[in-house]
Amino acid sequence: MAKTIVMVLGVVFVIVGVLGFFQDPVLGIFEVDMVHNIVHLLSGVVALLMASMGEASAKTYAKVFGLVYLLVTVLGFIMGEGKLLGLMEVNDSDNYLHVFLTLVLLYAGFSKSSASSSPAAPTMGGSPMGGGQM
Repeated sequence: MAKTIVMVLGVVFVIVGVLGFFQDPVLGIFEVDMVHNIVHLLSGVVALLMASMGEASAKTYAKVFGLVYLLVTVLGFIMGEGKLLGLMEVNDSDNYLHVFLTLVLLYAGFSKSSASSSPAAPTMGGSPMGGGQM
């Protein structure tokens, strides 16, 4: 699951990063500048690389970037609209989107995968009751 989520977010980040160079605000809502666009592009490329490496790497990406987005979210709401830490433009729409991204990434990173949450019952000698040879 994390692999799929991280792959989709990677594609979206790359698209938004490129779009931001041609449209500000992006979709008429989200404030961006060159630094913000570069952050989106790099985040997207790293997401795509990590997702291509498998579920465990995607979970690592989701955990790390989920915590980063949590920090960005908190700082965004504290500092308000304008330059976040003097580095890149954000507005309230960005802040609410960052809340959503934080939740999605942390869920993907910390949730148990379906394969590990239902392990097969151990068997001995082909029978669940241990009817194998001694």
